[in-house]
Amino acid sequence: MSSQTLKDARQYEEKIGKAVPETDRPLFHLSSYSGWMNDPNGFSYYKGEYHLFYQYFPYDNRWGPMHWAHATTKDFLNWKYQPAALAPDTRPDADGCFSGSAIELDDGSHLLFYTGVNVTDKYQVYVQQQCVAIKDKDGEEYVKYEGNPVLTSKDLPEGYSRYDFRDPKIFRQKDGLFAAVMCACKDKDGRIAYYTSKDGFDWQFKGILAENNGRFGTIWECPDFFELDGKHVLICSPMNMRKTRTKYNSGNGTMCLIGEFDEENTKLIEEVDQPIDGGIDFYAPTTMLTPDGRRVMVAWMQNWETIVYGSKDQFPWFGMMTTPRELHVIDNHLCQTPVRELNNLRRNKVEYKDISVSDWMSLEGVNGRIIDMTVNVRPHETEDYKHFELRFAQGEDMFVSVRYRRSDGFVTVDRRYSGIRNAVINQRKMKVKDTDGFIKLRVILDRFSAEVFINDGEQVISTTFYTPQSANGISFSSDGVAVMDVEKYDLSFD
Repeated sequence: MSSQTLKDARQYEEKIGKAVPETDRPLFHLSSYSGWMNDPNGFSYYKGEYHLFYQYFPYDNRWGPMHWAHATTKDFLNWKYQPAALAPDTRPDADGCFSGSAIELDDGSHLLFYTGVNVTDKYQVYVQQQCVAIKDKDGEEYVKYEGNPVLTSKDLPEGYSRYDFRDPKIFRQKDGLFAAVMCACKDKDGRIAYYTSKDGFDWQFKGILAENNGRFGTIWECPDFFELDGKHVLICSPMNMRKTRTKYNSGNGTMCLIGEFDEENTKLIEEVDQPIDGGIDFYAPTTMLTPDGRRVMVAWMQNWETIVYGSKDQFPWFGMMTTPRELHVIDNHLCQTPVRELNNLRRNKVEYKDISVSDWMSLEGVNGRIIDMTVNVRPHETEDYKHFELRFAQGEDMFVSVRYRRSDGFVTVDRRYSGIRNAVINQRKMKVKDTDGFIKLRVILDRFSAEVFINDGEQVISTTFYTPQSANGISFSSDGVAVMDVEKYDLSFD
């Protein structure tokens, strides 16, 4: 039976969420039903649908006591809001139901594995511990386990922090056992702890899968661990990163470690590291395995340093997820592409070939705020170019741009001129492979966001922006002469 806290949240989200016009939301990116959204949680397949939960405060478009919101889809694009699944209404999670994951149990139940937070002392210090909730295969509600918490700081090795123990990601090992990786911390340094269980309730510590040792930020949040294309992959979100010249930005970032799994010693033997998305807005990615064998990832399309708050009157919701992305490991590098289902939304193809670009130019039929556009750029036969720039969401004095500079191989996303009034980070850049001036940019726009997939997903940069929808122009420019091919589609469910 639902608590009054959960009932109140559901009544409020229903009132506010229903009142938001569809045109005030993204078309195919999941946005908060009402109020605040951050980390994606519980990304899973259950009873013929994909389920996605998320960190949620329904009452304001600012962070607050965390609930779990819930949405479902059959195609990763057309989302249906479900009633909120969890609220902070028991002793172990009295101050918040924080991030976690979900899995189907052998009896057909759906288990949610999450971090419960409560304040335990006069200094208001959060204590984090792991809890579970279950929806019976024939039930409607997620019922919290009477034995919560199922993991506490007592289940950590000696010397580990009880305040930074969170974000369990549950999965099945090849031997059938349940396993989970989660954020842990020793001496303010990130660790990924690994646990196993026969039933999803009784857990045993197995080892420390990976250690930061001061390399990448401090605490490693929201870990995920999986096998892909013959490699083992650990993704996480390090806090307090230092900027490096060619790879990582400062602040809260994301990272992928690729290597081999030493099962006997519960260690990831690292081979390479890379950022997952070099854009302005991307954090807390998580993945799932689809019934047809695809590894699909989704992330919060926002970041703590880059938040662009709107007024509650203007936006009664805040936060959205990325387009779900299919993952592959190619030449020891994590590559990402939008889920193939996105192609089913393509309408009204417009195509140009061999267009020479120098001064600013636009192309007839190439505009819009809900589009899928691919731009192939290459040097001119007789005159080279120094940099290429693409602008979109363009109005009289507003635009967002993506620039490729050949001299150093950096791609920059820039939203400084998108009408933003907050003093936040508005530019990010990432280095791409040297391809002698050949670059491919696939740009996915959905009213308030852009995701740019570079060279078939070798790298990605993402950003949000909140310019008026009437700002729908697209233009191109080059320093020197570049040649481009453009293929553009409108995206629609109609």
